[in-house]
Amino acid sequence: MNTTYSTEYRRGLYCVIGCYLIWGFFPLYWLPLVGQPIDAGQLMAHRIVWASLLAIGAVACLPSARTLLAQAVKSRQTLTAFAVCSTLLAANWLLYLAAITQRQVLQASLGYFIAPLASIFCGRLFLREALRPLQIGAILLAIVGVVWLSAWGGQMPWIALGIGVSWSIYGLLRKLAPLPALPGFTLETLMLLPFALLYLGWHYRHGSLVFAQLPPLPLVIVIGSGAATMIPLLLFAAAAQRIRLTTIGILQYLSPSLQFLLGLTAFHEPFSRMQFAGYLWVWAGVALFVWGARKTKAT
Repeated sequence: MNTTYSTEYRRGLYCVIGCYLIWGFFPLYWLPLVGQPIDAGQLMAHRIVWASLLAIGAVACLPSARTLLAQAVKSRQTLTAFAVCSTLLAANWLLYLAAITQRQVLQASLGYFIAPLASIFCGRLFLREALRPLQIGAILLAIVGVVWLSAWGGQMPWIALGIGVSWSIYGLLRKLAPLPALPGFTLETLMLLPFALLYLGWHYRHGSLVFAQLPPLPLVIVIGSGAATMIPLLLFAAAAQRIRLTTIGILQYLSPSLQFLLGLTAFHEPFSRMQFAGYLWVWAGVALFVWGARKTKAT
């Protein structure tokens, strides 16, 4: 193997593993906010504000990113696509933060287990991409799991479905509207920034803004949410340039697996046998999907 290629591959592998580890342990980052007076809506608005400031600073230091962002702003088609992308991203963040603050980490993990399978379905629905038999089987197993959780697991996993569907459609649109990670993320957060500021301003006017009332550690976590959001995205972008998408696709299940374990251990969420049975159906679908991806890679 070429030495340069081997070095770049290792760097890419380290980047993607680092990215998925950060996302996997992300619930621990937010854990000190559980029980605090700040709700998911205000938390998301702060995340948008601090991420926007950091993204603007990063773009200002990189001429190539500034050029790409300036070109994107001049394209009506790109702006339309990213307006939809930013809306889906906001929905995904809101659902995820709601899951964390309400101690529903297991549902968040289920959503990210479902997301790749939902992406396959969206590819078929919107792009007319052909489905292989193993992919069809994986989707059907996941559907059985969701139905099982709805009928016998105690409740419809709305948060999981919302996270999975919003993330899969977001990924599909980002694929159709290609823009590198940093300028793309900057454009998305800038589109959301006015709404976030208006939302926080409304709470300030009505005396319900809790930012200044937070203890020191939760306050630092809120301010640092921009960096915590950007770092794994940049690692992911660096990895995508160096290793196969198949490898990235298989490793992506590291994040929801860690989130699942944290839901049981750090957040102490109840998990019944009937819920476990429902998750088994979804995990079987994931296993079938990964096996199919490995078979495709081998051929």
